[in-house]
Amino acid sequence: MQSRRNLIQISLLWVSMLQAVTSTAQPVTKIAAGAEHSLFLKSDGSLWAMGWNFYGALGDGTFFNQTDRPEQIVASNVIAIAAGSWHSLFLKKDGSLWAMGQGYYGQLGGGTYDPTNKPEQIVAVNVTAIAAGDGFSLFLKRDGSLWAMGDNEFGQLGDGFSGFNIQTNQPEQIVASNVTAIAAGDAQSLILKSDGSLWAMGRNLGQLGDGTYNNTNQPEQIVASNVTAIATGWVHSLFLKNDGSLWAMGWNDDGQLGDGTYNTTNRPEQIVASNVTAIAVSAEAQGKHSLFIKSDGSLWAMGYNQFGQLGDGTTNNVNIPEKIVASNVTAIAAGAAHSLFLKNDGSLWGMGTNIYGQLGDGTYNSTNRPEQILAAYNQISGQP
Repeated sequence: MQSRRNLIQISLLWVSMLQAVTSTAQPVTKIAAGAEHSLFLKSDGSLWAMGWNFYGALGDGTFFNQTDRPEQIVASNVIAIAAGSWHSLFLKKDGSLWAMGQGYYGQLGGGTYDPTNKPEQIVAVNVTAIAAGDGFSLFLKRDGSLWAMGDNEFGQLGDGFSGFNIQTNQPEQIVASNVTAIAAGDAQSLILKSDGSLWAMGRNLGQLGDGTYNNTNQPEQIVASNVTAIATGWVHSLFLKNDGSLWAMGWNDDGQLGDGTYNTTNRPEQIVASNVTAIAVSAEAQGKHSLFIKSDGSLWAMGYNQFGQLGDGTTNNVNIPEKIVASNVTAIAAGAAHSLFLKNDGSLWGMGTNIYGQLGDGTYNSTNRPEQILAAYNQISGQP
């Protein structure tokens, strides 16, 4: 009888432990990669960060530190994230916008040019989408209006002004309505409107795709319709059409356009004819690479690969898309010289440089093949 009671107690204890683990272990749902730091969300709405923290971009209350393990920054209610070069943005489910990190150009939008190492609220309500570039930020409101703040040297804010030391440290409205998606690169911005048209502004070494190499400080229409997704990086841009085709424009010196050449183009060219569902571009000169996902869940990559960020087991550049993972990939993010992706089981994977711990694997060792950072429903730092 005593043995039976002991067995029941052990079983109840095991169930209790299992319930505790299940209640706290959450899959990763969203990812973002900055210059040398990474962010991710879990399904409980918690925000986690790892990597370089020189300007406070991790939001953990410190400066100059770095971490090679994910650390929790916000416990709940976060629904979207964006990682710029040295700053980070996130949204809460009440529609509030928060920022941390470098503020030198006013990119945090808090009315100063100071950095902050803890999240600060910038807008209280009605924000629906965010994008973080190199020294500037974009966001959308519920009414479809586009807002911007930060560096505007090349006209990337789209407010009609541009030039050295021209910047704003508070959000300003750029477009009044009908904007549905935004992308922020090194010094240029892309916007998508509700009619499927693609618009661009900022520096133009071909990445705006307007057939010129002229900068513009106001949004100009590049494609009239049928665009469904956008991404822009250092000096190249990608977009998807509603037929699943992938298009690219801009610099191609390391094969980042994926057209089989190393020739720059200032007009959109089709790279893949169909079945592409998601795109990601590195916004840093060090990591001129591109990632995309196909409808079968396969992950593809092209471009600069000196640090193994393509994940193909080499450090050779590639000018045509190559398959990296055969299936089950659901989300991608490209940093300066590292890449992240999620699988459909909620597991987080990474490849590329790791000298600041941006992969979050507990080391500072780089890798040229995908490695699992967090298993599905696993806990951080050795917890069950």
